[in-house]
Amino acid sequence: MTVLMAAGVVIGGALAGCGGTAPAPAPVPTPTSPASAAPAPPKKPPTMAPGPAGRTPVFERRPTGGGAAEKVVALTFDADMTADQGARAKAGERFDNPELIALLRRLKVPSTVFMTGRWAEEYPAQAKGIGTDDLFEVANHSYSHYAFTADCYGLPVVAKDAMTRDVERAFSAFRQAGVRNVVPYFRFPGGCYDDAALRALAPANVTAVQWDVVSGDAFATDAGAVAEQVLDGVRPGSLVVMHCTRSAAPVTAEAISRIVPELRKRGYRFVKVSELMEG
Repeated sequence: MTVLMAAGVVIGGALAGCGGTAPAPAPVPTPTSPASAAPAPPKKPPTMAPGPAGRTPVFERRPTGGGAAEKVVALTFDADMTADQGARAKAGERFDNPELIALLRRLKVPSTVFMTGRWAEEYPAQAKGIGTDDLFEVANHSYSHYAFTADCYGLPVVAKDAMTRDVERAFSAFRQAGVRNVVPYFRFPGGCYDDAALRALAPANVTAVQWDVVSGDAFATDAGAVAEQVLDGVRPGSLVVMHCTRSAAPVTAEAISRIVPELRKRGYRFVKVSELMEG
């Protein structure tokens, strides 16, 4: 290329010296600006098809299928606060856990937070911080954290005809707090549901998300025992339930500081529920 260019200069000079005109350089094509391309539409989080008779579908873990399953695991954290616990919060009880969220950020662990609407109202700045950080996605854990079946850990019970309104009220609380990364997933308070609840919740158009690994962090005082229980239970495609509430799960952050490095050492990759559900 250098030789050709040099030759072009010599020939051009010769033509000019003989009264000729040097050829004009070839026009350089203008590259297409990437900014002119239309932006890709945001990717919709996956959901499951409704169950029989339109019942709310339930997701528990990624199906493994045949062959070697990909080593992925979803850590989920319930941000619990019951509708009638406002007085306790005002008296100083902490239903949040900012240290845990900060740790997940430092460790770069994508996570799904199942948040109650009442929690988002009590801690709007934290709710917005979690819900605008792409490391996290926020799912619905009801507004009230009341049970959707009877005999569920002593929780008050939501009437069947009020279940959809309770879920919709939580989504409204997220919007009011400025939560952006919201996914159409729902976790039953206490994990308690029955066929009647699945039918009653159908108008909410959500996928119910359960789990296959119970961390045991609720009211635990031994972080090592929590970590061991998770590490013993995780398999490729697992979904782990934990809590983001200092008063009810005080050792979760310490347990996470042990769980995450060990699972990575074993070759696991952390994903949000939306990626786990994609299969």
